[in-house]
Amino acid sequence: MKVVERILIKIVIIQFVFLFLAQLFFHQLNIFPQLDQLTKYEGVTKNTFTEILQTFLGDK
Repeated sequence: MKVVERILIKIVIIQFVFLFLAQLFFHQLNIFPQLDQLTKYEGVTKNTFTEILQTFLGDK
């Protein structure tokens, strides 16, 4: 059982490394400009919490 656990831990570490490298590759190096446009369109790149809060309160 210890052999299987060691293999699973190694797989998890390798997956984390590949996830980190993929995120770095796509977002920091700006490989796909369309991906940047999509994140701006979805609004996930900026903090809009105050604008939403102001909308709920009725203030502008």
